[in-house]
Amino acid sequence: MTVIIVAPLARIAEMAVRHGAREMISLMAKEQAFHRPAVIQAHRHLLLHMNDIAFKGTGNLVAPDETHAREIIGFAREWDRTAPLLIHCWMGVSRSPAAALIAALSVSPEQGDSALVRRLRTASPFATPNARLIQIGDDLLGRGGRLVDAVRSIGRGADADGNAPFTLALDEPTAGTF
Repeated sequence: MTVIIVAPLARIAEMAVRHGAREMISLMAKEQAFHRPAVIQAHRHLLLHMNDIAFKGTGNLVAPDETHAREIIGFAREWDRTAPLLIHCWMGVSRSPAAALIAALSVSPEQGDSALVRRLRTASPFATPNARLIQIGDDLLGRGGRLVDAVRSIGRGADADGNAPFTLALDEPTAGTF
């Protein structure tokens, strides 16, 4: 089964080891430092600096942009899928679920947007995918607004404490939390 693991920063090492992840996407503010788990080789780690905002950045804030989404798409398409892909941000609630949806559709474009997003909501009652990143991903992947509409349909997730990693299955409708 091909899965994407979405996790908060505090649990990336645990999730990488537990699931045997060898590739990772990090979506972090530029000033947030962290250590890449040793099981993730540097050349299979994509670090994207962005803040969790849904509008153009002001001051030192960096909004998700087309370059970020293109890098997620490219990295996901190079993922060999023999081991889970780990995607994380600070809390695992907004940027990383958005990136997980984009990555999933990058490698399995035949999936229905609504079904994929419902699996995301089943796996995580807390996920609130970053609207700006979703819009850009929808455009770049040629989804015709279907991804945006699907994400909008699930609404905002429940309040989270940043400690709820989950899996998103690409090839079957099962997903789970840890």
